[in-house]
Amino acid sequence: MIQAVIFDMDGTLIDTEKYYRRCWPKALAAFGYHMTDEQALILRSLGRPFAITQLKTWFGEQLDYHAVREKRKEFVEECIDREGISLKPGALELLQSLRRRRITTAIATATDMERTERYLKKVRIFEYFDKLISATMVKEGKPSPDIYLYACEQLKLKPNQCIAVEDSPNGVRSAYRAGCRVVMVPDQTEPDDNLQECLWACVDHLTDIEKILE
Repeated sequence: MIQAVIFDMDGTLIDTEKYYRRCWPKALAAFGYHMTDEQALILRSLGRPFAITQLKTWFGEQLDYHAVREKRKEFVEECIDREGISLKPGALELLQSLRRRRITTAIATATDMERTERYLKKVRIFEYFDKLISATMVKEGKPSPDIYLYACEQLKLKPNQCIAVEDSPNGVRSAYRAGCRVVMVPDQTEPDDNLQECLWACVDHLTDIEKILE
């Protein structure tokens, strides 16, 4: 029986993944590098140390990852200040339904805790979560299973008692490797055949998850 739903945040609950897709290339351009849109998509939810390794593979060992990442964060904040943050369709309705059903909810995100809390409060869903888990709390980020294993540990549940809701390949692989039942709500791209094998379900809309729970 499903005891908890663990959500990714960016691209799953809030419509911010588009900003990262836009701002990674812009940040790299500020340092003289050219990133393709395909490369930006590969970075979705890619945590440490994998993001560092990937960027250095593409652009060379001399790349200052931390400087580029800080510039990307700066550009993302500018986008948010200018364009705001919106909830993904059905997010609030699903969270309200889970609360009525007394199903535990948590966040497992690649975003640091300060921004996680700020973004969730900005869109007024902060109070719907029993636990907030950031990749900064574990050794390795997505697609390593660490963050989902830690989330389940914090919830005192087995992974197979939890649904993990993700929008990106790296997030899906992280939850799958942890043993969670993975539901994908695609954001920027659809799952390929290999990713489909990791999925318990793939839905078009967050509220479709209610049907799965029934």
